[in-house]
Amino acid sequence: MKFKNIHFIINPASGKEEPILNYISQAFADSNINWDLSLTKKGHSAAELAKKLIDKTDLVIVYGGDGCVTEVATALHGSSTPMAILPGGTANVMAKELDIPQDSRDALELLKDGNHQIKNIDMGTVNGKPFLLRVNMGIMADMVLTADRKLKETVGQMAYGVTAVKTIAAAEEVSYKMIIDGKTIEETGVSLTITNSGNIGVGDFSMQPGISVTDGLLDIILLKDTDLSSLLKVAGSTLLGQKTDALMHWRCKEVVISTEKAQQYIRDDCEETAKKLTIKMVPASIKILVPAEK
Repeated sequence: MKFKNIHFIINPASGKEEPILNYISQAFADSNINWDLSLTKKGHSAAELAKKLIDKTDLVIVYGGDGCVTEVATALHGSSTPMAILPGGTANVMAKELDIPQDSRDALELLKDGNHQIKNIDMGTVNGKPFLLRVNMGIMADMVLTADRKLKETVGQMAYGVTAVKTIAAAEEVSYKMIIDGKTIEETGVSLTITNSGNIGVGDFSMQPGISVTDGLLDIILLKDTDLSSLLKVAGSTLLGQKTDALMHWRCKEVVISTEKAQQYIRDDCEETAKKLTIKMVPASIKILVPAEK
């Protein structure tokens, strides 16, 4: 597929330190593709820029981390305007999920050479607000909320590992009442994740086998406790790609979650607080450029 007009949304504060403007200029110097770009800054977020580009360009390309990617996806959610990802962050979860090259020049070549396809990707909504990756509650949310920004800038994702030690030690069980596709289930746990994407941002490792961004289903993963045996099982499950009894796992199209008191949670990169979450799958709601199937 060839594009006539494309538009880059670039986050200049993204995790990678590289001359991305030079890479773009070099990649399209001998191309017939017309390209333009916008930079994110105060008052001009990636989401705001993307909304203005709907139906105004053939392709919106976002260069940044998962925060920028999810902002653009949320803005384009439900529109016919496709997007592409230039991985510019530290984790690049969705890029890894979709097998998009992690090297910026290779990702630009994918845009240019036509050896790609547009794939319909699922998204979800929580209390009416879209998300691309996942909703985290409990220690998974605490780990993100309490991560030191300077440490993240210095060691990247390792900062979450440092924070994880603290959050696990302070973990408290929460009682969750879940209505999963109409069936009521009550469980306690220290971490609850409702996810669209399986990739955890480290290599090709997934939270659980079989999670897909194109199956029209949400995956609910509950960690019951943080004793050493459970944590070792979870680590082994992630590394080996196998299921484990340390995690409870359901698949659904809709789940309503209620807790006794308001809980902080993370919707992609956004902090929210609620006692009740209504989470729904929205199948094939965003179009993303990916490598052509072999």
